[in-house]
Amino acid sequence: MASHSPGTHSANSRVTVLGSANRDIVFSVERIPQPGETILARSAAKFAGGKGLNQAVAAVRAGSATTFIGAIGRDENGDALAQTIADDGIAGDLVRRTDEPTGQAFIVVDGFGENTIIVASGANGSFAPLTAADRTAIGAAGVLLMQLELPLERVLEAAMIARTLGTTVMLNAAPASDLPRELLADLDYLIVNEHEACAIGGSARLDVASATLASLVDRVVVTLGASGAALYEAGAEIARIPAPRVTAVDTTGAGDTFCGAFAAAIAGGRRFGAAARFATAAAALSVQAIGAVPSIPLRATIDAADEGWGTR
Repeated sequence: MASHSPGTHSANSRVTVLGSANRDIVFSVERIPQPGETILARSAAKFAGGKGLNQAVAAVRAGSATTFIGAIGRDENGDALAQTIADDGIAGDLVRRTDEPTGQAFIVVDGFGENTIIVASGANGSFAPLTAADRTAIGAAGVLLMQLELPLERVLEAAMIARTLGTTVMLNAAPASDLPRELLADLDYLIVNEHEACAIGGSARLDVASATLASLVDRVVVTLGASGAALYEAGAEIARIPAPRVTAVDTTGAGDTFCGAFAAAIAGGRRFGAAARFATAAAALSVQAIGAVPSIPLRATIDAADEGWGTR
């Protein structure tokens, strides 16, 4: 395991997010259909989405100046996502407009807030090599936050650049994929859910898989849904962060809200545990509304929930 000093850029509260941007089409249903079954949706709506864009929105709403590096098409869906980026005050000058169609996600949400998602990558899958301007944005940030919905070679490239320039490197390994050792060596923080931890850690037992990941990356967060999060540092579990009890309406984007809020908190100088607690509060707020981006809370709301949670 590499020896890094995550959080060394705490005085630099800017977050740069490298990741995907999709137009989400969300169908609300009583239950998720079985193979071969057709059911009628109660409603359908379009929202901004994609793990990268969701996390950029979460970071900026959590209080960090945020730059987004991604790719969208020269189409109606791309125009809608560009407007979302502008409306939230995210620096979007490094978002490419390509001839590929904007990525789309087709999301089915049942009456318990659980979901299934199918993604058509579109422009995300053809993301070009990083430019000099991208390198500058990575070096200017306190934290670089990435996921795995762009080509893996771009993630590897950005992590190497960030490590060279002294920027804290954070990866949300979603969707789950085998991670090259050279990428793991460049990470300061790895964020995974239970499924991702088991898939990447190589064990059906969450404790074994998590311990494996913690032996490879300095700091690991395993998000546990309604059970909160487990934190690992220097190869050992150091804390459990419980989640506040809420009624979930739609869990879409909850993990992305956690990641963006966590990145903002780390960039803003919060310690590991405090940042995870802040992010857990943000994620709990997000599941109480429909849609990924519309449900992401603002900093004042997160702070109030975090403080109120502590008095219960």
